Amino acid sequence: DKELFSESVEVGLALITVAVYSYNSGTAKLQISRQTRDLNGELQFGKLGRLIKEEVEAILPLIEKARKYL
Repeated sequence: DKELFSESVEVGLALITVAVYSYNSGTAKLQISRQTRDLNGELQFGKLGRLIKEEVEAILPLIEKARKYL
C-alpha cells in the first residue's frame, strides 16, 4: 500500500481524513475516514456514514487537493 496524499480536518469532535492510496501498484483510490473522540479524548475509528453540511464544507477543499493524485 502506498499513500499518495493524506490530510485531515477536525470538525466538532470528529477528525475526518481524506487520503489517496495505491494498492499493489494499482489505480489510485480516494479514501475518506472519520475518527471520533471517546470519553478519554482518544481517537477511535468509526463509520463515515452521513455527513453534516459543516463536514462537507470542511472536506471539499481536501478532496480537490486529493484529486490531483488520482
